[in-house]
Amino acid sequence: MKLESFWQHTAPVFTGECQNPLPQSASVVIIGGGFSGISAARHLARQGIEVVVLEKETVMSQASARNGGHCNTGVAQNFASLVASKGLEKATAFYRAYDQAVSYVESVIDEEAIDCDFRLCGKIKLASKPGHFASLQAAAELMRKTVDPDVVLLSASEIRHEANSEAFHGGLLQQRGGQMHMGKFGIGLAESAARAGAKIYQHHAVTGLSRLSGYQHRIETDKGSIIADKVLLATGCSNSGPFPWFQRRIVPVGSFIITTAPIPQKLLTELLPHDRTYVTSMNVGNYFRTTVDNRLVFGGRARFSMSNPTQDSRSGAILRNTLHQLFPALAHTPIDYCWGGLVDMSADRLPHAGEQNGLFYTLGYSGHGTQMSVFMGRVMADLISEKGDDNPWENTSWPAVPGYFGKPWFLPLTGLYYKTKDRLF
Repeated sequence: MKLESFWQHTAPVFTGECQNPLPQSASVVIIGGGFSGISAARHLARQGIEVVVLEKETVMSQASARNGGHCNTGVAQNFASLVASKGLEKATAFYRAYDQAVSYVESVIDEEAIDCDFRLCGKIKLASKPGHFASLQAAAELMRKTVDPDVVLLSASEIRHEANSEAFHGGLLQQRGGQMHMGKFGIGLAESAARAGAKIYQHHAVTGLSRLSGYQHRIETDKGSIIADKVLLATGCSNSGPFPWFQRRIVPVGSFIITTAPIPQKLLTELLPHDRTYVTSMNVGNYFRTTVDNRLVFGGRARFSMSNPTQDSRSGAILRNTLHQLFPALAHTPIDYCWGGLVDMSADRLPHAGEQNGLFYTLGYSGHGTQMSVFMGRVMADLISEKGDDNPWENTSWPAVPGYFGKPWFLPLTGLYYKTKDRLF
């Protein structure tokens, strides 16, 4: 079993890295070489704007290529709960933004001819307990009336034709859920940004950031400094670097994934007849999908801890046991890959994007960032170049997490709280 991301291990090598020395200045400097940063760089470069990307490690080395491989419509929360907390108008706008984001990812793939196994297959939220079905039913009724008339509520008997396991008691199908190979897409996106003229510097860790005037900043890296007319922060969990304001608002939470060896087609069809993306209804739940070579990618927050080789391995063992409980027929299927990554979690589980003290940012995707991060790269690029201001998250309040200064000391307690809720409800 390899302790590495399946997406990264099977992705092509990035060839578009800038080999020139870091320039003294640029119109726009983007900090972070994941989906958000690279998407913004591509869009800016296509407008003829001089743009430099600074990535601490390699492009697509963090959450962008260490996730579960889903590209779904719908918000992180139950839609009815989001309406209760934010109101129908905002909740509707957020939901439609995710739908628009999926469409944007699809358009980029088509325009750049990125070979990344993209397909719209539908997403099912699975009721892990009989009592969870009522919540899905309420959400389905509200969604049909407001944002998505095509959602389908599946009964306990019907769900066996979608996920053939005795562990599930119904489900909610959203038709426009999708999936893709994250490594292939990420590298393809980065190559397209480089072709458009973006200068992408890998292994350039940002060590200092000082505001000069207005939007202009001096950025210090471990390989020199650069002055930017405007800066976009797209660093995900931001748990390192000179970004204290953001570090008080983003909690890095470990998420862990295993990938099986290829499964015989007959067995896979018996277990998942319509081959969609799936997520369970537990607070400490799971998500899964297949690959084009018949593997099952199965993940979840198995442990409320940071990702490292020890925690990844321990979490992988928990995920393997959970997979076997849900699908006993896979008990003897080997696990080929196991890895972890950090989710940039916000307190309200919503993305946050805009401008703070002259610094543009887009962060906090909270485990639902595959589509939204790519979309927000374009949105923030238009905002920076003053060609648009259609930011769905612009007026979302973003207070600091009380008692939090960048080190998530409370994760074990949070895990205990949610596991207790799962046992009781």
